[in-house]
Amino acid sequence: MKTITLLAIALGLGSLGACNKSPSQQAADNYEANVDNSADMMESNVDNSADQMTANAGNASDAMKAAADNKSDAMKNAADNTADAMTNNSH
Repeated sequence: MKTITLLAIALGLGSLGACNKSPSQQAADNYEANVDNSADMMESNVDNSADQMTANAGNASDAMKAAADNKSDAMKNAADNTADAMTNNSH
């Protein structure tokens, strides 16, 4: 929606400023505005993609750490249970 609005504004301003311009100048100005808008949109998309990839990597890292902590806790509990069972059997 932002792109359409920006394009409409650019074209509107271009037509106001085009009153004393030749058709080739108007076409060049419109082309320049369109290219600028496309470049801005591409930059925005790249920024959004980079932010999303960073968030995904962070989430994956957090999930991996949580799984490792859970496995470590389970192993410690199993060792404690084994030690307790051995202590209880020795009495």
